[in-house]
Amino acid sequence: MTDQKAKTALLIMDLQNGTVSRLGEGKENVLIPFRRAVKAAREHSVPVIFVRLGFSEGYPEISTKNKIFSAGHLNSRNGALTVHDGAAQIHESVHPGKNEPVITKYRVSAFAGSNLEVILRSQQIDTLILSGIATSGVVLSTLREAADKDFEIKVLSDACLDQDPEVHRVLIEKVFPRQAEVLSVRDWIGTMK
Repeated sequence: MTDQKAKTALLIMDLQNGTVSRLGEGKENVLIPFRRAVKAAREHSVPVIFVRLGFSEGYPEISTKNKIFSAGHLNSRNGALTVHDGAAQIHESVHPGKNEPVITKYRVSAFAGSNLEVILRSQQIDTLILSGIATSGVVLSTLREAADKDFEIKVLSDACLDQDPEVHRVLIEKVFPRQAEVLSVRDWIGTMK
């Protein structure tokens, strides 16, 4: 294992049952790049870290002023999304392996209220490979925070999804390249060979 691989981690963000269920027909095809990225990371000893959104029973983490995460909005869109709810569990297509951490976050960014940074720093990880749903949500917020924390960042363009294809395109082509290297899963895998 090279030094760079030892300092790199793949983040699979918000690929949980409640999110995947909203993808509709053909969801198995759009999940292929995520599965390929996880498989390649495991084959090349790159740590895989799963990030999910989940709340405590009764939603004590959510302010009624929070437009995105108000309890009524969550219930109507995603199900309960408490940490024990089926909607908050990682989707079976990319199920975590033994000793692969599952991080629970309480806001949009993977860092918000989670122990992600503690895990990354303790493992001396300085490069993050980002993937997730949605491009305009967890990927954007995590990218911005990771950049402010001085991580090197790569975004897997085909392992990011958004309900709005135009928003996805603008972020991938115009916004993300300012702070990250944007590449396909295939190209990323090619860098490890």
